[in-house]
Amino acid sequence: MSIIRKHRNIFLIVLFAIIVASIVAFISYLTLNSNDEVIQGQVEVSEYRVSSKIPGRIQEIRVREGDTVHRGDTVAVIDAPEVNAKKAQAMGAEEGARALSDMAQAGARREMIEGARDLWEKAKVGLDIAHKTYERVQHLYDEGVVSAQKRDEAEAQYEAAQKAVSAAKSQYDMAVNGAREEERRAAMAQVNQARGAIQEVNSYIRETYQIATADGQVTSLYPKVGELVGAGSPIVTISMMDDMWGTFNVREEMLNGLKNGHEFTAYVPALDREIRMRVYHIKDKGAFASWQATSGTGGYDQKTFEVKARPVDKVDGLHPGMSLVIRGGLHPEK
Repeated sequence: MSIIRKHRNIFLIVLFAIIVASIVAFISYLTLNSNDEVIQGQVEVSEYRVSSKIPGRIQEIRVREGDTVHRGDTVAVIDAPEVNAKKAQAMGAEEGARALSDMAQAGARREMIEGARDLWEKAKVGLDIAHKTYERVQHLYDEGVVSAQKRDEAEAQYEAAQKAVSAAKSQYDMAVNGAREEERRAAMAQVNQARGAIQEVNSYIRETYQIATADGQVTSLYPKVGELVGAGSPIVTISMMDDMWGTFNVREEMLNGLKNGHEFTAYVPALDREIRMRVYHIKDKGAFASWQATSGTGGYDQKTFEVKARPVDKVDGLHPGMSLVIRGGLHPEK
């Protein structure tokens, strides 16, 4: 009787061990298969940073993290007194250049023109006297009363008077005509240059107001009020919530012929719901990405691909960083 009981106990022990081993093997099988068939990714979003072209001190921040902003909204104000000083300098230079241009366009003053005309009239009177004197001396020379020296001196004075009249006439014409065309263009060019400097400074003044360039949500604030920021330093990061997508790392044997435009279903644990997604980007992640050998001795390496897909419909409550799970592997649908 004890022998029968002993054999029965051994049988029960063996049977229990077989049952436990079967359960463990079954669980392991399910676990391995489920792991192989699960692809996990996360939600990402397009974002941009609002930065300034000029250095300055943060005077005001008009948004907080989580705020929704629209294109054109002012998110921060920078105090840059140096820019205002440069504007005053540029305006002074523009005013001086405009005055020079006005003077060049208007020509000489009335008093200068009248003075030049008086000198011209005086030169003409001198020419008339020199001409009469030359004729008298020439007549006397012909009669042999005066020497050739006297005649030559009278002739030289007459020619000098002619040149004096010509020079006085040129001065009068120049006073009437004003500045040369080249001088006028040069003066106007200086005015345009000064105006360009003012426009440049005005663009810097506009940069003291940091503007959102697209709708989105404020996700990060970097400086505090009163802190100094350099040119190009980020001030606010804005996420464009209308441009979200999911990124998945998929080994090539799990792609199952996936192409751009294919749709699949992904589970969002944070929302406890499934959403439809459409593929728009597939790219090899390169040799540095994770890979897996198909065989310990030979075979080929299974590379990893980056798959990006956007939700087909707008999903309320979907936020960047949320997990996305593809259960049962990829089964693309057109």
